[in-house]
Formats: sequence, C-alpha cells, structure tokens
Amino acid sequence: MQPRSWPEPDPVIAAAIRSMYRGKRQPPLPVRVRDELGELFADAEFAAAFAAEGKPGWSPGRLALITVLQRVENLTDRQATETVRADLSWKYALGLALDDPGFDASVLSEFRTRVIAHGLEEKALDLLLAKLVEKGLVKAGGKQRTDSTHVISAVRDLNRLELAGECVRAALEAISAADPGWTSRVLELPGWAERYRVRIDSWRLPASETKRDELARAYGADGYALVEAVYAPFSPAWLRNLPAVQALRVMLIQNYVRVTDRKGREVVQRRRPLKDGGEGLPPGRVRLTSPYDTDARWAAKGDNMFWNGYKLHISETCHTPADTNGKTIVPPNLITNVATTDATVPDSQMTEKIHQMLAARRLLPGEHYLDSGYPSAELLVGARKTFGIALITPVLLDHSSQARAAADYDRAAFTIDWDAEQVTCPQGQASSSWSRCTQRDTEAIVVKFSGEICRPCPVRSLCTSAKKGGLQLTIRARPLQQALDQARADQTGKDWQDKYKLRAGVEGTMRQAVAVAGVRRARYRGLAKVHLEHVFSAVALNLIRLDAWWNAHPLDRTRSGHLARLELAELALAA
Repeated sequence: MQPRSWPEPDPVIAAAIRSMYRGKRQPPLPVRVRDELGELFADAEFAAAFAAEGKPGWSPGRLALITVLQRVENLTDRQATETVRADLSWKYALGLALDDPGFDASVLSEFRTRVIAHGLEEKALDLLLAKLVEKGLVKAGGKQRTDSTHVISAVRDLNRLELAGECVRAALEAISAADPGWTSRVLELPGWAERYRVRIDSWRLPASETKRDELARAYGADGYALVEAVYAPFSPAWLRNLPAVQALRVMLIQNYVRVTDRKGREVVQRRRPLKDGGEGLPPGRVRLTSPYDTDARWAAKGDNMFWNGYKLHISETCHTPADTNGKTIVPPNLITNVATTDATVPDSQMTEKIHQMLAARRLLPGEHYLDSGYPSAELLVGARKTFGIALITPVLLDHSSQARAAADYDRAAFTIDWDAEQVTCPQGQASSSWSRCTQRDTEAIVVKFSGEICRPCPVRSLCTSAKKGGLQLTIRARPLQQALDQARADQTGKDWQDKYKLRAGVEGTMRQAVAVAGVRRARYRGLAKVHLEHVFSAVALNLIRLDAWWNAHPLDRTRSGHLARLELAELALAA
C-alpha cells in the first residue's frame, strides 16, 4: 500500500449530484461529509498496518470511511461493497470514478483485522475529533457526560452442561479442520460420533437430573482425554495452540475436578459451589461462557437484567459553546470517547480510564456528568487533583441503620476535628480513641467513644445498637471524607439537582446508538473487534449529528430525527 491523497470527486458524478440536489434539497450525508471535511482519513495514518511491497491494495483511508458509512446505514459487508459500486453519493465522498468496479466484500473484513492487529482501533475517532478541533466544534474544558449500556455477544447463550459439551465439540472440529487424519489415528472412544455430531444446543438435553449429571461427566471425561491426546508427545505441538483447544482447557479447569474414588480409580466430577460443600466455581469476571467468544462474560444489573457479552461506555459533549471567527455558536453534542469492557467490569473502574483516554485526545472536560455507578470518594478527589475535572454526580448516601432512620444520629451529626484527631457527638461528648487502619484495601479511621460516656447517655439508642461498650464510628481519610460529605450535602440542594438534569440527555444518545448503529448486539466476536465496531459506530453517529447541524436542522439534544423515523418504522411493522 502506497499512501496517496484522495482524488477530487469525479466531475461527471459531481455534476449529477449538483443536478439532483439543486435548490433547497439538501445533499446526502456522504456528499456533505466530503465537502465539509475533505480527506477525513488519510492513507498515511493507516500505513503501519500494510506492507510497502506486493500487489497494490485498496486505500485504507477510503476503507475506513466506507466502514463508517456502513455503520451510518447499518449495512452488511456485502451491502456496503454493493453501495460503493452503485451509489453516486458514496463515489463522490470516496473520489471514485463512475465506472470504478469496487472490491470484494472480504476486503472489509481483512481491513478490520489489520487495524486491530496493529492497535489502530481508535484512529478513526481520533482523526475525526482532530478535524473538529481545528474547526472549533470540539475543545477541552466545558461539559461532557458519560453513560454505559449492555451489549449482547454474537454467540448463543449456553448453560454449564451445554458449554462443556460444546467446548469438546468445537475443539474436535478445529482439530479435524487443521489435521483431518489426527482424530482417526489417535482417538478411539465409544459414543463420540453420537455425542458430537451436531451442536450441543441443537437438541433437547435429558430432563432427568441423574442423566444430565451422567452426560456432564461424560463431557468432562471426553475433554480430559482429548486434551491429554493433544499434549501427548506423538501429537504435533502446534495443535495445542489452537484457540478451541485452549478454550477447552479453560473450561475443564473452571468446571471439573479429577478425584480418586474408593477403589483408587480416577474419576471426573463437576465442580460445585462452596456453599454446597464443593470445590468452588471461578468468579464471573474470568468464567468462560462460550468456546467461540472467550472474552464475553455473564453479568446482571438489578433483579431482572441478565446478559452475556460486553458493556459500552459513551462520552459526549453537552452544550459547549465555541467561538469561531468572532461568533459564538453552539455545536451539536459530539461523542468524544468510547470504551468497551466485558460485562462484569463495574462502571467505577472505568472512570479514571475514560479520563486518561480523554486526556490523550486533549479533550478533558471541566465538568463531567455521571450517574451514581461511576464515582467514589477516591475518584472525586483524584479527578480534580490529577485532571482538573469536577465530577457532577450523585454519590451513594450513608446506609447505616442510623441514616436509614431519619430521627437517629447518622455520621453527618458528628463533628470532626481533623487537626486534634477527635470527634464530638451531638451531645457534646468527645471520642476517646482515633485509630488508622486498612479496611478492604482502603485507608480508614476508626473512632471510638468510651463506654462510660455512652452507657448513661439518654439518647444512646439514636447513635448505636451495640449492647456493650460505646459507639464506634468509621470514617475515611481526611480529603476523601470531606469530599464525600460535601458531595452528599450538595446533591440535596435544588441548584445541584437542576444542574444535574443536563446528564439526562445521554440517555437519548444511548437510544440513538442502539437504534441507528445497532450497538445492542455485537456483530463480531472478541473484545477487540467489538470495540472497533463501537469506535466506528461513534464516528458514524457524529457524522449523522454534524450532517443535521450543517443542514441547519440540528437533532434534538436527546433524540434524533433519524431515530424518530426508525421508531415510526418499527411501529408500522408492529402494526
């Protein structure tokens, strides 16, 4: 691949576009993007992923734009390549000749693979944001908001029994494809053809618990036999590196144990939870859910939402004025960052990582609006100290029994003298001890009141439920506790609540991402590919918003016209 500048739009195509969209008719999005942003994705930015010698390849910058437009229209690879050949607006945006034959659909898949292999997943969003910074539509400071949504993986949901059988079947299938004669030479076990002829989840499992346990043990025994054969000296060493074989090994470790029975024979048993007196199961963050997507994880939110897959975090600007040529304008809300994790990662673990990603783009906000899943006392202090960001977010309230009973004395009723290392209770009595400690890997301070003081106190029941001794109070280190107390006090005020209403708009962005870009269900398997899909979806949503703004029809701050049209179509189909 030799980096070259994109050609100007073909004069014949340009004339046809001008003829079709003369007067008040607005040109389609690809045409407006080319006119406003020019060569958005330069070939040189992707050159590291391609060789400098060999057969000439397609322009990677153009392939990046095609992938973005593919997400705008929610097209498959085949549909996208056909649109490149047939749609004049796409040819205009890409600088293609009228008779350009396009390319095979497999080129898009190869392009995505190369981008991931060379760590260029963020490149498309970086280039778009850099262009928008030049135009004054995005800048550091101001206000941004972030929210997350669940993403369902592109694999079937399997229970533990189905997972065990499918891991064995997938490994057998991969080995047979890689070395067709290996299984017939090495494996001679009865019942294998019957058990693994078709996908495990395509037939009804036994209803009897006894038969299900018997089948589970058979899957485990077959899996151990297969792994031992693969790792035997007579087998090719490269077989053990097959992803399906590695997935089988992980499944066996997580779901089975080998024990010795009363007769001294080694038998395979399923792992049982610790609460049932078993060996214990791995935590959800590492537990394999499918042999075909080893990054997907089961997670739950509340009592009614369970999903197998990933989680997507989207950050966007909100009501950020910009000064362009002496005129103050309000640009559209634009996505500045996307982060993808497996489904088990808590939102609070992503707050600092999101700030680091925004800092790398030099787009840190002055105020960051978040829901209660993202903050902690450490993050409230750290975000301001490290990044200069004020987190506008509700923090979890005091959940002690005293706080839940509004008439009792909660932590806020006690006065802390940090310099004297002493706490005074609502009755004016001073604490007797101040001890620093570590609780759950977090620095804390335990404050105790003398039993001689607390026992005769007439309001003792309002402070503590302890039967003996005095009150014991646990607080955080000084900067953390002060930040937590201030945040809890602020969020009860009307001014703060009115200000926090700005965060609600991000819900519309999530709805738009689901309805327009289809991010609710992953198209690909594996965290890297799913994240690349989300990056291109974010670029596509930005172009949709910019197109509406350029045409003087800015989208609603929480809902888009395109989204509304989709919902009307869904209602029509339902009717």
